[in-house]
Amino acid sequence: MTQDEMKMAAASYALDRFITSNIFLGLGSGSTAEIFLAELAARVKRGELENITCVATSERVASLAKGYGLQVQELNDVRGLDVTVDGADEVEPSTFNVTKGRGGALLWEKLVANASKLEIIIADETKLVDRLGTKMPIPVEVIPFGWSHVAQSLRDMGSEPILRQRENAPYITDSGNYILDCQFSNIENASELGDKIKDLVGVVEHGLFINIVGRVVIAGTTGAYELPLPN
Repeated sequence: MTQDEMKMAAASYALDRFITSNIFLGLGSGSTAEIFLAELAARVKRGELENITCVATSERVASLAKGYGLQVQELNDVRGLDVTVDGADEVEPSTFNVTKGRGGALLWEKLVANASKLEIIIADETKLVDRLGTKMPIPVEVIPFGWSHVAQSLRDMGSEPILRQRENAPYITDSGNYILDCQFSNIENASELGDKIKDLVGVVEHGLFINIVGRVVIAGTTGAYELPLPN
């Protein structure tokens, strides 16, 4: 299987086992989540699923979903979500903790996840890690004012923060903030680190998703499967 085929296998698995008609559904961001969205829309168009109200985790995904003809509402306009399906940049199988935010939507993704009864992560095997922070830096969303001082505080915590750029200018999130990509050499306690980052004045949110994910669907070269629940 190619990586795109693996992503499709994970998306189809999640749709087959977790998605029914008459639900409020959170739509994740990123390449795997967008494959899920396209397949969801195809099933709705074929009449296999109906009456699904979607809440998107980014402006891009909201636009895509509306383009597919799906019903999309703002998070403020719904009382809660039955399930959210999202991708991840890293997945720790022993805890179901994940790293997200490479696509820049980490704040909205975490808000939607926390509003959901069930958060499902779909990913391919390349995203599996023994410890978060192994394959990618931790994204930290910060307000633009004074961002360099927040970066220094993160540097004092042992990270190497880099201001994310796009076209030679700071990357701007859907909420109008900046992102600092913070490489930590060894994250022994992701929950504790997340709390320390969140306590910094100027930090809006970070990409460590701790004790949020309920199911993880992984696709490998032979197909998709669920990771066993952590002990």
